[in-house]
Formats: sequence, C-alpha cells, structure tokens
Amino acid sequence: MRFLKTDGRLFTVLVVLAITQLIGWGTIGLPAVVGRDLAADLGLSLPAVFAGSSVLYVTMGLCAPWLAKAFARHGARRVMMAGTIVAVPGYVVLYFAREPMLYFAGWVILGMGGSATLSTGAYIMLNEVAGRQARNAIGALMLVTGLSSSIFWPTTSFLSGHFGWRITCLVYAAMLILVSLPLYAFGAPRRSVVKQHGGTAAKPAAAPAIARSTFNLVVCAITLNAFVNFGLGAILIELLRAEGLGPAQAIAFGSALGVIQVSARGLDFLGGARWDGITTGLVAGTALPVAMLLLMMSEGSTWAVAVFILLYGAGSGAMAVARATIPLVFYDQAEFARAMSMIALPLNFASAISPPLLAGLLTEFGSRGALALTLVCSCATVLILVLLGRRRPHAAAATAT
Repeated sequence: MRFLKTDGRLFTVLVVLAITQLIGWGTIGLPAVVGRDLAADLGLSLPAVFAGSSVLYVTMGLCAPWLAKAFARHGARRVMMAGTIVAVPGYVVLYFAREPMLYFAGWVILGMGGSATLSTGAYIMLNEVAGRQARNAIGALMLVTGLSSSIFWPTTSFLSGHFGWRITCLVYAAMLILVSLPLYAFGAPRRSVVKQHGGTAAKPAAAPAIARSTFNLVVCAITLNAFVNFGLGAILIELLRAEGLGPAQAIAFGSALGVIQVSARGLDFLGGARWDGITTGLVAGTALPVAMLLLMMSEGSTWAVAVFILLYGAGSGAMAVARATIPLVFYDQAEFARAMSMIALPLNFASAISPPLLAGLLTEFGSRGALALTLVCSCATVLILVLLGRRRPHAAAATAT
C-alpha cells in the first residue's frame, strides 16, 4: 500500500483505470446475461450468439500488434481515448441489429475499440507511470475490475428486463462517451519522457535477451488460462443452469464469483512484494482443476456448486493477476509494451474461440463436456508454469523466494 500513499499521480491513474475498465469489461459481458434474448430476436443459436464475443476477441488480437507502435509513439492515454471513441458506435450498431450481419459488425467495432482500451492498454499505462512497481499497481487495479461481472451482470439483467437489451446497448454507449472518455482526457496523465542532459530522450539500458522458447512458454501459459477463464466466464450462467439451477439462482452464484475473485486478488496484492506472477500462477492454478473435478463428479447439488464457485473464483481471480504480471518477470519497462502487444494476439484468439466452443460442448454434451476440456487446459497451464519457474532471471528468482 505504500506506493499508493507516496505517489498521488499513480493513485489518480488507478482510479481512472478502475472506473473505465469496470465499464469496458462489464458492458461487453452482455451475451452472458441476455444470450437467450439475443438468440430469439436475431434468429441465432446460442453458440452463434456467443460467437459475437469471439469476433470481438479476434478483432482485438488482430489489432494488438499494430497498436504496439501507437502505444510506443503516442502513449497509452491517447490510444485509449481513440479506442473509446471507436467503441461507441459498436453498441449503436448492436441496437439497430435485426440480422446476424449487423450483430457481428457491432462486435467487430467493439473489438477495434477494445484492443486499445481493455487490459493491455491499462497495463501499459500503469507501466508508463509505475515502472518497476507496475506489478503492485496492476494488482490494485484488479481488486476493483474483478467486480465487473458482479456489478454489470445484475445491471444488465435489470436494464434488459425493464427496457430490453437494445436500450441497454444505448445506455452502455452513453457510459463510454460520457464517463470513460472524459476520465481518459482529463484524469489520465500525459506520458512523461525522461531527458538526458543534452536534451534528447534517454534510451533505457538494454535488458538481457530472453530465449524465444521462454517467450513461447509464457504465451502458452497465458493463452491456455485465458481460454479457460474467458470461456467459463461467458457461459457460466448457462453452465450453472445446466447443473439444475434456476435463472435467478444461477445469476446470484455468478455474481458472487466476482466478489470471490476480488478477494483472491486482494490476498495476492497484499503479498505482491514477496512473490511474482509465476508463484501466484502456480498456487492459484492448482485450484482450477480441483474445482472442475468437483463439479464434474457431483450431481449438481447446491453445496457442490457453491464450493466450485469458491475454488474457481479464488483460482481464476489470482490467475488474472498472474496473466498480467508474468511478463514482468522476464521483461523490463522498455520491452513490456511490445511483449504485451505480442502476447495479446494469441491470448485474444484463445478468448475468441473459447465461448462458442464451450457453448457448443455445453449444448451437445452438457456441462461435463465443457468442464472436461477446461480441466485439460488448466492442468497444462500448471505444468508450463512449473517450467517457467525454472527459467526465472536471477533477480526475479531472488524476489520470488
């Protein structure tokens, strides 16, 4: 907590990003709550509705490498402002959608905006401001943003129940333009450039080169976990309903997930100075297979669902921090933005294919089919993290121990 007390500029950035990331991630979770309404109105199957989220993530992934140069040249603030402006028409297009083409076009636009504003842009902004303290700053941000589903799933359910999902889209467009954009414009700091005595920009010292195989392992661990977390996050309510829960009970359990995730991130934040992203991932990652096995072996009893939510929420909450901070173990401030932009491509592709794939398995084979695939991915993630733990740079290894 010391870095928040001593750096008012960083605290301001965290407040801005907490609000804007809550809005950004919370609003794109629309299909998780009103998926069946979307399917009925647009004449689509449920997996096709979740494919809208897939289009968003594919678009984000394709834009990410291109945005790396924009982040380096203009800084995160300007890129995130532009991304917010781009995203607004996406919800307007969804409002007017009467056929699949416009529906998917809306998600393409939202993906273009999201590539600049969601997660990657926030982490780059924190890295610009906090430098070596970015890990603690990211953990602090995730304490709040983990509540996005807990806040916006009930909000979406309320708005769509009273006004319909189309008006809900317009409300979310208004939130972006009236809340997020002014916060970026007037609350986020302009990037400062450190100057040498001669007046030219100082170049950071070159960091030791990281082996390509290590980068590939980092990508695999982050991508596999993203596949699990984003996929289950998108279908969680339907998964719980497949286990025999009613709609209201499923939303209640799903909303509790966010609180549990934030609690787990809080524990990681308090210990952030004593362990790194790999250690967090190893501890949290083991909870995910246990949670999935428990739900697979149960008969959908309420106690089993409650324990699943507890274990999965704790594991996935801490793993979200690990996904964002594992690159900090291997990359310095100068290379972090480039590494995150490169990782964003496969990460978003995995996030794209996960919701419709798991929704398809859920439709065809029930909850056991979806849980079996996520179990395999979770076990593979833990094994890769063990390998990464042996490849820590010496300085990072000393910090972790």
